[in-house]
Formats: sequence, C-alpha cells, structure tokens
Amino acid sequence: MTAAPSTSHASGATTPTPAAPAGGPRRFGSLGSLGPVGLVLAGGISVQFGGALAVTLMPRAGALGVVALRLIAAAAVLLVVCRPRLRGHSRADWGTVIAFGIAMGAMNGLFYEAVARIPLGPAVTLEVLGPLCLSVLASRRAINVVWAGLALLGVFLLGGGGFSDLDPTGVGFALGAGAMWATYIVFSARTGRRFPQADGLALAMAVAALLFLPLGITSAGTRLLDPTTLALGSAVALLSSVLPYTLELLALRRLPASTFAILMSLEPAIAATAGFLILGQSLSATEAAAIALVIAASIGAVRTQVGRGRARVEPAPEA
Repeated sequence: MTAAPSTSHASGATTPTPAAPAGGPRRFGSLGSLGPVGLVLAGGISVQFGGALAVTLMPRAGALGVVALRLIAAAAVLLVVCRPRLRGHSRADWGTVIAFGIAMGAMNGLFYEAVARIPLGPAVTLEVLGPLCLSVLASRRAINVVWAGLALLGVFLLGGGGFSDLDPTGVGFALGAGAMWATYIVFSARTGRRFPQADGLALAMAVAALLFLPLGITSAGTRLLDPTTLALGSAVALLSSVLPYTLELLALRRLPASTFAILMSLEPAIAATAGFLILGQSLSATEAAAIALVIAASIGAVRTQVGRGRARVEPAPEA
C-alpha cells in the first residue's frame, strides 16, 4: 500500500491522476519517458518492499505501533522539507486537510492490520479494489462494467471461491483499507487544490501521525523506544513514504498522468514479488492469475478514462 503526494496516490490504477506536465504529455514508448517510468517503478518497488519490511517489524511493535512509527517519521521529514505555512488558511482548508489526514491514517492502519494476517500480494490486490470501484463509478461507461466484472472474478479466484485460504479478518481489513484509499483519493485532490506544492500532504501526514500516536503507544508501549525498532520504523517511513514521494514528484514533471496511473496498476504484482523475496510468501497459480485479472481490470479502467478524456477535447469535424 502506498500513499502518494497530494497530487497523486500511492498505489492503484485508479489513483488520482495528476495534471500532465507543462509542455504536454510524451508518448509512453518514447526514449524521453524511460527516465520517469523508471522513477515511478522504483517508487512502487520502494513502497512494497517497505511494506514487506513493516511486516517483519510487527512482532516488535505490532501493526498499530508500526503505523505510528511510519507516520511520525514521515511527518517529521515532510514538515522539515516543506515547511508549510500554518496561517492564512480558511476553516474549510483545515477541514479538508484534517479529513485527508484521517483518511490517510485509517488507510495505513487498516492495511497494516491486513498484512499482519494475510500475505502482502493478496492484501494489495484487495485494497486496490477501492480505487478501482471509484474509477468505475466516476466514469459511468458501460465498458467499465466489464472491468468491474474482471476485477470481481480476480477477487473470487483469490479467495478460492469463499476466501477459505485467507483469514477473513485480514480480508475485511484489506477491503476497509481499499475504501479508505478511495476516500484518500477524494480528499487528496481537494487538498491539492487548496494548498500549494506538498504543503497539504505534510500537514495531513502530521494529522495522521498525531491521531495514531496514542494508538501506537497503547499497542506497543515502551517497545516503540527500542533503538532497533526506531531504526526499522524510520526505514519503513523512508521506503514507504519519503523516497516514493520524491521519485514520483520527479517523474511527474515529464510523465503523463495516464501513464503514471497505469504504472500504479502494477503494484499488486510488485507487492507479491516483495512478499515472496522478503517474507517467503509464495503464490499459487490461481492466486497469481487472480492478481493478474485485477491488474488487467485496473489498466483497462484507466485506459477507458483516458480515452473518454481525449474524446471530449477532440475538435468537431468541419462541415
């Protein structure tokens, strides 16, 4: 699970799509796009391997303790780097950024509770259904029924026809994280319109950190002060938040929004790879096929949305 800057999201084909960079979008296959594509993929790898590292930290601090450490460390870095203004914002501005922070914290908390119970690849696959559903509902095109059906088939296969092989509580947490991811997307876009640069993101991260600090202390207590736990928690924050945000911001200066969203659709596959390499979580052929179906549905939904946008701006034929 990723969380992206307020101009984008963290993980899923239906993440909020940032505005295309100045100078117009570049073709996906052009040599000029290879650099930013590499940056986005590196960011995705960083997020998912950070998530795998977080799983190894859970025996030390618990899921809520890990979330608290990640959010606090990420908020500290972003506040120092962005130095957002605290004055001059309206009540509506603060209401938006607080709602964004609540959604961000809930998304992270639910996701980490999920990966404490089910493998990383299936957890990310279930989580991505939230943004996918949001994209399908927002588009209102008949073809999106196909993409939704494809995703549901993938989820059915992933659960073995009833999630008999997955912890049902973990499945519930992952689906809840997906719902909060969709909420995150809505308030991310609103925050981006109200705050300059990444100021809104830094403030929202601080809100999320303050909300989760009591939960982390209650869950882990003095274990949060263990030097090894602090070091690993800082590494999770670096891999899952700070580094991917930086890479994505650099990439989005030259990368079209549609390409960015399609690349984000690959996160379930990256998560499954990270789970296998770091946690030894292997996938059956059926589970791999299920993840592939959800990825295909996400890419299809993005391409449909992009095609719709292009159709709107095409000039009418001359008489």
